Amino acid sequence: MTLDPGYLDYPHRRHGMDHDAYAWRNLFAAAPVTWPGGQRVAVTLFVSLEWFPIIPNDTPFRAPGHMQTTYPDYRNYTAREYGTRVGFYRLLDAFARAGVRATIATNGAIAERYPSVIRDIISAGHEIVAHATDMNAVIAGDIPEAEERAIIAASLAALTEVSGRRPRGWHSVARSQSWTTPKLLRAAGLDYMTDWVNDELPYTFHTEAGPIVSLPINHELSDRQILVTQHHTIDSYVQQIEDAHAWLDAEAERFGGRMLPLHLTPYIMGLPYRMAAFERLLARLVATPGTWFATTAEVVDAASI
Repeated sequence: MTLDPGYLDYPHRRHGMDHDAYAWRNLFAAAPVTWPGGQRVAVTLFVSLEWFPIIPNDTPFRAPGHMQTTYPDYRNYTAREYGTRVGFYRLLDAFARAGVRATIATNGAIAERYPSVIRDIISAGHEIVAHATDMNAVIAGDIPEAEERAIIAASLAALTEVSGRRPRGWHSVARSQSWTTPKLLRAAGLDYMTDWVNDELPYTFHTEAGPIVSLPINHELSDRQILVTQHHTIDSYVQQIEDAHAWLDAEAERFGGRMLPLHLTPYIMGLPYRMAAFERLLARLVATPGTWFATTAEVVDAASI
């Protein structure tokens, strides 16, 4: 049996990518990025501050970190509430002691239920990124466009009303997008999104509504992936972050600036037996020459995308 010749007839086949969403590039041959002050590694503290309804929505799928046991799942619900009320403030204190600012990706429901938390974020000088309405607002390929547009609008409206500032960036629940998410985000006036993880520097993503920046937030180095999924210790987490920083710093010497996002979850990293090691990590990174702590918006602006 021979292969149908139609399988070899692919109209988008060409050098580089097989689509027009973004251009193919070799990270090691691209024009070098220069961070402010000639710094080599941009460290971004990216916190997911989330509200999980006690009854999860399994359509199209259940978001990571959602309720697990027979309802009502008080154990997981209260653990996440602890993260918002206690763990998150430990992170804010750690950022203040280190003298750094962070980006907080937060659900609109946080603004509606805990407006004082949003005000504390703004008063401390941190950036807010829109993170849907709540953790049931999962976006995927089969969501009606009107429903997705409503999720984006409601999230932006809730956060803007309480913070007094309209977010510039977007982070989807579970990093999940539909075929039209980038277009809808750009049409809503957003400057960048953080769902794609296919690079270590921002790049331009083209949509029917105009260009939007894709700023990759590394998933493999998130606290959830290392501490919860892979069951590593906090000391192993610290070592992996420091190894990544050292490697990127060496690359930056040859190829230009690099970016190291630290994706943090309050009910994971904000536990008392992890905070001391995390604060020591921050202190060492702050003291490392060539390191620039920046919000995601500052990285986007400095990369001149």
